[in-house]
Amino acid sequence: MGCCAGKHVLLAGGSRGIGLGIASRLVGEAARFWSVSRSPSPHGEWIEADLATGEGVAAVADRVRAERLDVLLYLGGTWERDAFTSAYSFEKSGRAEMEHVLAVNLLAPVDLVHALLPALRRSPSPRALFVGSLSGLDNAASREVANSASKFGLRGAAQALRREVPWLGVTVLNPGNVATPEVEADIAAGRFGAQVPIPMEDLAAAISFALSLSPASVAAEINLAQTGSVVEG
Repeated sequence: MGCCAGKHVLLAGGSRGIGLGIASRLVGEAARFWSVSRSPSPHGEWIEADLATGEGVAAVADRVRAERLDVLLYLGGTWERDAFTSAYSFEKSGRAEMEHVLAVNLLAPVDLVHALLPALRRSPSPRALFVGSLSGLDNAASREVANSASKFGLRGAAQALRREVPWLGVTVLNPGNVATPEVEADIAAGRFGAQVPIPMEDLAAAISFALSLSPASVAAEINLAQTGSVVEG
């Protein structure tokens, strides 16, 4: 990717999906690379943590707060049961499920930035990038209520952070369906309609662009849509 040479990088969600794909591309160029997830990550220094909990965020902070952190990538995420299929039902989605989606997608990235501010301050040009969703754009929400709310909220949090912490470049990357093994399996099984998902290389290129800018500018939001008949998540 070429964006993180010599940098200290922390990636949340590095054991599967988008996070695993991006971790495999960054670990070789970063001077220091931490990968945070509940299950083991094969890339970098693994920090076991459930970021949906305060204890998980504290565990990450304990490992990294005293270090220099140049790049924080929050690439984890979750959604309701049967999301993006005809079987999804808001009526059947209970409070516990909705709280978990909001905790993982919205509270965790904000809490993690807050906890790691001392480490980010040590960088000459710190960056934070959150993975959002096209579902979080105006007039584009999907049927999944908690997921859409979390992605809308993430955009709002990023806007506020750019005002409150102006020395931290904060980007929200909003993609449609990305060609992770999980998404490709859902397409093959017919859970999602026939489509061509966004290649992981395209997502990596967007992240590289955001992280390669000078301290004088920030890519506030990047939207990546598919070009065919799609179900966007």
